[in-house]
Amino acid sequence: MIPPGTAPEDDVHILPDGDDEGYHKGLGKRQIQMIAIGGAIGTGLFLGAGSRLQIAGPSLAIVYLVCGFFSFLILRALGELVMYRPTCGSFVSYTREFLGEKASFVAGWLSFLNWAMTGIVDITAVALYMHFWGTFEHVPQWVFALGALGIVTSMNMIGVKWFGEMEFWFSLIKVVALSLFLIVGAAVLGLRMPVGGHGTGLHLISENGGLFPHGLIPALILMQGVVFAYSGIELIGTAAGECEDVRTFLPRSINSVIWRIGLFYVGSVILLVCLLPWTAYHAGTSPFVTFFQALGIPGIDTVMNIVVLTAALSSLNSGLYSTGRVLRAMSLGGTAPRFLSYMNGNSVPAAGIGLTVAIYLVGVVLNYVVPSQVFEIVLNFASVGIISTWGFILLSQIRLRQAINRGEIAPTGFPMPGAPLTAWLSLGFLGCVLFLMLCDYPAGTSTIAAIPVIGVILVLGWCMLRRK
Repeated sequence: MIPPGTAPEDDVHILPDGDDEGYHKGLGKRQIQMIAIGGAIGTGLFLGAGSRLQIAGPSLAIVYLVCGFFSFLILRALGELVMYRPTCGSFVSYTREFLGEKASFVAGWLSFLNWAMTGIVDITAVALYMHFWGTFEHVPQWVFALGALGIVTSMNMIGVKWFGEMEFWFSLIKVVALSLFLIVGAAVLGLRMPVGGHGTGLHLISENGGLFPHGLIPALILMQGVVFAYSGIELIGTAAGECEDVRTFLPRSINSVIWRIGLFYVGSVILLVCLLPWTAYHAGTSPFVTFFQALGIPGIDTVMNIVVLTAALSSLNSGLYSTGRVLRAMSLGGTAPRFLSYMNGNSVPAAGIGLTVAIYLVGVVLNYVVPSQVFEIVLNFASVGIISTWGFILLSQIRLRQAINRGEIAPTGFPMPGAPLTAWLSLGFLGCVLFLMLCDYPAGTSTIAAIPVIGVILVLGWCMLRRK
């Protein structure tokens, strides 16, 4: 019998690509668990939920549930791939193995585009959050952007253990903050305490336009924005390559994501609309701050600003970690310049991280030149990278399952539930998200219109790489 996660000696799928050569297994169980949680919780919930409640009302809970369900399926697809062969190259290595070099080239560089653009957004967010405190009001935005980048880069260059420790505490802060809200909110709702002059309960939904106060269309359009709140869940696949005993506790960490999504995203929104009318929440203000301020708790805005600041730093930290490993895997596979395979004395892919930092420095310059327009310039391009990353994960899992069914690869012991039907449904869902982006004029429409341009750049890059 073939051991799980291996293949026969004559199997064409074995690729000695050396993606994990030189890495240290420096991530432990608690760090992997928190990386799994942290990847699913970000500023999209802490800050973005305010504007989304303003647009969709209570139906936001349904939108979060639908997007969260498909995000979980994508994570399960990645989990099956990881259990087959844990690697720091993650989806780039799997794409190379099951879909070919060209697909790996596209997957890797679009992922880099995603994290590069997301990182610029993150350092901009850090600078904006620092201006919350009046003491720093007159400090230029670019100074905070550069400072945040310097801190996170230093921690990533020291070693994977420091990245894991930093991400552990960032994620813990987010989890504690959400847990505190859920406990306090549930207690207030259970005791029927009035909040902000309003009674609490489900009647706040029916009395303010029902579940879909603006109709079904705004909720559908919002789905293409909400799905990106879950971006970063794929980070656990990259981290698995540097995990001490990934096959033992990765399945448990991935399976726990679904109830965390249900509790933190769906549960939080349901509580929010039962504690205050959904019309009380507004863009630019965290809905959690709105609730605690309505309770009359002083200083809560400061606490929540620290939390969203932590979420932005966490995303920046994850982006540097991911791109460094992805670029090195591409370099070793021949789909990126050779110098990107360089690792420093701490077993860190320093060249890949350095290239990402160079892109982030462009973000620092943008914060200096056009501080008020940085978000709009880069945010939409990140969405293309996220969709493509998830799409390549699903396509690779489909090919893996086909090889398993043919007897070429042994079962992994952690199959994606309902595959291949669920994999194809998830791909269909991503296609629907792209269509909804196209309908979201002007931001989403311009993003879809830019895809052919990105495609031309990728073709030119592939031709140049092949010539060399």
